Amino acid sequence: MMTKIIAHGPLLPPVIEKLGELGEVIVMTNWEKGKHILLEHGQDVCAVATYGGIGKEQLQALPNLKIVANFGVGFDNVDVTTAHQMGVVVTNTPDVLNDAVAELTFGLVLTLSRQLHVADQYIRAGRWPLDGQYPLSRELTGATVGIIGMGRIGREFARRARAMNMRVVYHGRHEQPHVPYKFYDSPKNMAQDVDWLVLLAPGGPETYHIVNEDVLNALGPEGYLVNVGRGSLVDEEALVQAIQDRKIAGAALDVFAHEPHVPQQLIDSPHVLLTPHIGSSTTKTRAAMGQLIVDNIAMVLSNQPALTPVRL
Repeated sequence: MMTKIIAHGPLLPPVIEKLGELGEVIVMTNWEKGKHILLEHGQDVCAVATYGGIGKEQLQALPNLKIVANFGVGFDNVDVTTAHQMGVVVTNTPDVLNDAVAELTFGLVLTLSRQLHVADQYIRAGRWPLDGQYPLSRELTGATVGIIGMGRIGREFARRARAMNMRVVYHGRHEQPHVPYKFYDSPKNMAQDVDWLVLLAPGGPETYHIVNEDVLNALGPEGYLVNVGRGSLVDEEALVQAIQDRKIAGAALDVFAHEPHVPQQLIDSPHVLLTPHIGSSTTKTRAAMGQLIVDNIAMVLSNQPALTPVRL
């Protein structure tokens, strides 16, 4: 019997095509709508390539599963604990997306600082001839940026910030001796000292609402928040209130608490820059992520160690 592989979520066609070289591919857009597929084919599925995650219920419906290959570096949408208890390898796609996410993060910082998105609309709305000179904005040179999450992507973003002569500080689970930036053991204390608070941490219980009302108040009316990590990092209700009350200067957000739904108050605010979770959305990076998924599955199905296993 041919190996069966589930391709779950909006995986790119070239990825599905390459998976087809490893076995019979079963395409599923949605776990809930595909319950009948699990009932029919679950016993024969050896691998899952997922863009969207997988939970305990789906894992237990696949008793002969060997690997879950997650499309993305974050894996909070995968029940890794259950998978490991079942002897299933879980992989992610680190490193290949570092540059793309760091680029977008810096692009959001620069755009928000110089108000490029608003300036664009200023011209398109015909206001330049009528209202004259566009209002002044802020520059990045000499500003302090505090990074929550000094991992691979955090370090790449820090390099770009330093290239613009920004001062870099950071907060994380622990101080990293090899990182040449000031460490803060409290997000609130760091927020008090920075102009920009940039979130590049993973999701999960440890970082849930790491930016809350107290942190936003500490960031203050001159401070900006940028989140390219996970929507769960921010208390979204507190952020909406902080924006409405002008307790912070503004925010740039690529991730949200209940994607793809975004609070209308954030959409309506001229002080908020929004992008639809596109941190790794470049042709080059998505191709590399897809190839890494295929390579991980190929290794495990041939009884070789996975290239990028997730370890808790």
